[in-house]
Amino acid sequence: MNREDKLEDMSFEEAFRGLEEAVRRLEEGGLTLEESIALFERGMKLAEHCSRKLDEAELKVSQLIPSAEEGYEAVPFEGGEPRP
Repeated sequence: MNREDKLEDMSFEEAFRGLEEAVRRLEEGGLTLEESIALFERGMKLAEHCSRKLDEAELKVSQLIPSAEEGYEAVPFEGGEPRP
């Protein structure tokens, strides 16, 4: 299994921890240029993966509101109080 396959299997939390680790190592310095570039690329892929996971979660989060036509209608959750 290569690292890209593993990335797709990662949870949001795992990917975020990996991203934090990449940032920490880059900020510490002491890496070669090649190591820094590879770590930066890995961090960008982890960030994209986290963003996709957040987008997926946002699509799943919805609220049901009464609807005259269908009984209830699923609408996006916008935070705060439920719609009347």
